[in-house]
This record gives sequence, C-alpha cells and structure tokens, in this order.
Amino acid sequence: MFDHPIIDAHHHYWDLARNPHPWLRDLPMIPFRYGDYGALRGRDFLPADYDALAAGLPIVATVTMEGEWDPADPLGEARWISDLAAREGRPAAHVAQAWLDRDDLPEVLAALAAMPLVKGIRHKPRSAAAPHLVERGAPGSMGDQRFRAGYAALARHGLHFELQTPWWHLDEALDLIAAHPEVPLVLNHTGLPSDRSAEGLAGWRAAMCRLATAPQVVVKISGLGLPGRPWTVADNAPVIRDTIEFFGPARCMFASNFPVDGLCVDFATLWHGFAAAVADLPRAERVALFHDNAVRTYRLGTP
Repeated sequence: MFDHPIIDAHHHYWDLARNPHPWLRDLPMIPFRYGDYGALRGRDFLPADYDALAAGLPIVATVTMEGEWDPADPLGEARWISDLAAREGRPAAHVAQAWLDRDDLPEVLAALAAMPLVKGIRHKPRSAAAPHLVERGAPGSMGDQRFRAGYAALARHGLHFELQTPWWHLDEALDLIAAHPEVPLVLNHTGLPSDRSAEGLAGWRAAMCRLATAPQVVVKISGLGLPGRPWTVADNAPVIRDTIEFFGPARCMFASNFPVDGLCVDFATLWHGFAAAVADLPRAERVALFHDNAVRTYRLGTP
C-alpha cells in the first residue's frame, strides 16, 4: 500500500520507573477523551517498543511530543529525550514542555533553544468543556495576556507552537495568530473532532475553515479515536479528507499519537487506514502528507 516513506509527526516515549509523568502515576486518574486509560499506566514506551509496532512500515523518522512530565521540572523531559536520541538515533525531533504564563519561561525557552533536537513547544491552554462555556481571556487561556506574552517570545528563540485544544477555541487561536503572525503554529489532533454528531461536525468544520485562513498553521491529522469504538476508515476518512480540503495537502501531516491512540486502534491498522483514506490522491500529495510536510515543519533535512 505504501510506495513512499513515512515520518510519524507525533508520538511519545516514556520510562515510568525513571520519569515523572503525574497523569500516568497519580490517583485519581484525570478525565480523558478516550475514557479509561488504565492500559497506559505502568507500561513503558521506548524505542524498542515503537520499533516492534512499526515493523513492516516504511517509517524513516519520528517526532516525539512532550508527555506531560512533572511541570516542576519543565526541562527534564527534553533533556532525557535528547540523551535518548544520542544513544538510540531517534527521535529526529522533539516538541518540549514549556509554560507560557510562568515566571521561569525566559530561562526555559533559552535552555530549550540550545537543544538541537527541540523544534517547538506545547502548552495546552485552558479550555472549556463545551462551546457555550468558552470564556474569552480567562486565566491560562489563549486570550490571557501572560500566555500571549510568552507566545510572542517563541519567535525570538526560533521555536514554533503546538496547540492542542478543542475546536471551539480555534477562533481564540486565530486572534493569537493575528497578534503574533511571526510564530508558526501546529494544530494537534485535527482540532479534536470528538463530537461526531451532525451539529458537532458542522461546528468543527466551520472552525477549521476559519483557522485555515492563517497560512502559518499546519495540522497534524491524528488523535481521531472515539471512546468505546474501534478506529475505522468509514468513521475517520471524512474527517481526514475535510481537513486536507480546508488546509491543502501542503499543510497537513499524519501522526500516530502512540501509545495513546493504542487505546483505540493497533498501529498497523491506523497507518493503513490513513493510507486508504487518501489512496486516490496523486503520489506527490501523499508523499507531502506522510513525509515532506514533516521534514519542512520540523526542519529535518531529508531523512
């Protein structure tokens, strides 16, 4: 099915005996969009684990995403991943934790910018549980002035921003982009279209169309699992194709979000499902979606 290489633009590594991820360690467990994530707790996910899942797929490079390491040590995970990459030869790039509204941000960004593996940062802004509960300018949100000041600092360090937020906050992202157009933004997990009702999908489509007007936005097509339901092409191909229609094949990337999305789908089924959803596209567009756009976004050279 694959006649081109793949770069996995978003996955995690963790070693739970050594590394402090509170959500994977502490009780009570946090509310989670896939429901019960107990299967992730107490299980490491390291390069050998990834390689076992990826056997037979033409994956030539990967990008790791911060995994909500203990926020008291915002540099710990990036340092650990950098050491891992030096030993194992992977990942090819990392998106690090940083808190845009914290007093330690200048020191954290300076340290991260000095790590060649780090290309961007993620800070999940405060979000509402439903569209009608959105409170513009709330502390910790994208409209918070401290958050915005931190966001503006990214460009000075050559780092981009990775945004994970429900689609009903994407208009706030547009405001943020308009205020600071020099900062590239990568939207995680397809804008989280978890509500697949007609009304939910209509809201998601409208928000994604508006966000697509900002040329500095790239989207990761990932995180499409639905709680209690197996991942299928029938469920997810319309979301995949709509996203590509809105942003164009030059501004979308495929990613596994493993091991998290392993709660919904096995690794091979996921990648072959992505391929099936775009099988009719020209090869050049498929190469862009699966490989070239990640090379450009994460400044990987030509793996």
